[in-house]
Amino acid sequence: MTDDHAELTASFTELYGSAPEGIWAAPGRVNLIGEYTDFNDGFVMPLALPHTARAAVSRRTDGELRLHSTDVPGGVVRLRVDELDPHEGHGWAAYPAGVVWALREAGHQVTGADIQLTSTVPTGAGLSSSAALEVVTGLALNDLFGLGLSHADLAVLAQRAENAFVGVPCGVMDQMASACCTEGHALHLDTRDLGRRQVPFDLAAHGLRLLVVDTRVKHALGDGAYAERRAGCEEGARLLGIRTLRELPYEELGAALDRLAGAGADESVVRYVRHVVGDNQRVEQVIALLDAGDVRAAGPVLTAGHVSLRDDLRVSCPELDLVVETANAAGALGARMTGGGFGGSAIVLVEEAQADTVTKSVLEAFTSAGYGTPGVFPAVPSAGARRLV
Repeated sequence: MTDDHAELTASFTELYGSAPEGIWAAPGRVNLIGEYTDFNDGFVMPLALPHTARAAVSRRTDGELRLHSTDVPGGVVRLRVDELDPHEGHGWAAYPAGVVWALREAGHQVTGADIQLTSTVPTGAGLSSSAALEVVTGLALNDLFGLGLSHADLAVLAQRAENAFVGVPCGVMDQMASACCTEGHALHLDTRDLGRRQVPFDLAAHGLRLLVVDTRVKHALGDGAYAERRAGCEEGARLLGIRTLRELPYEELGAALDRLAGAGADESVVRYVRHVVGDNQRVEQVIALLDAGDVRAAGPVLTAGHVSLRDDLRVSCPELDLVVETANAAGALGARMTGGGFGGSAIVLVEEAQADTVTKSVLEAFTSAGYGTPGVFPAVPSAGARRLV
């Protein structure tokens, strides 16, 4: 048992009076390309980070759910599994509690649990700290109660928890990435049918590095901006007579935008449609480049994705734009914001030999602009959710 596992075991034992039955981990993620496409049945391409949420868990049979986080001030949150109701608050505890609710709603007999959580996934950074909490909770309960669910099943239930219990209308990418990514790969996920392919993504072998720049600007997707864009995408699909924007081929995008304008669609709807269909195409471009071993050529595609997120979807912010502009000016191959936007993180594809220079340029630019110091670290494609002990 590692020191980290021993510390979590000791913490759990002190809190609940006996050792946990096991320890599980689920990672945060960074999305290489394909943003705001997942709730449109589109393509995404995330990879798991080495940063994880870990859960020490034991079963209970008395219907009580006890939750505690080492990362949040406050005591144990005590709930009853048969009294869990969506949208009742609970703060951070809504994420694991929502998973218990979703499992029980789906007919799985979860009779209670003691859960101690700790996480190294930065919060508010657009790196799916909430999905990591959901997936690690689901995986632990799946194992302990012998539910027999696949990792993809758990991801879908975790998404339901976030949609219906927490109240954030996210797509399924974050949970699928946390549950199903594999070490050394990016996950090419078709969110329409959950078809997936592990795409080799060994940057070191190509002399490259993918940097994550956490602007440390906090964002909240529950504030309505995300929901507004989702509603706009759905309106665009309705006006075009299709079920989702996934059904609009890139080759027909120009004509479709003309039809929307002619139908009196709000200009924001036109922009959203252009972004989503364009980003689906950019995922396919990146896949083709990786398959051909031409990883460097993916850089400009990342930057094009950022321009679309900034100008068409309008979910960027000055700090994210500064990362992209500064990194590219300093010699990066490409860069873009990643995640929901309005803060959070950007990714930068860079030659390994240039990584320090680009990082220094970004840090200096933030200082000059009067912004706080961002966090910068390499994104190493890591393993998805798993049992540790």
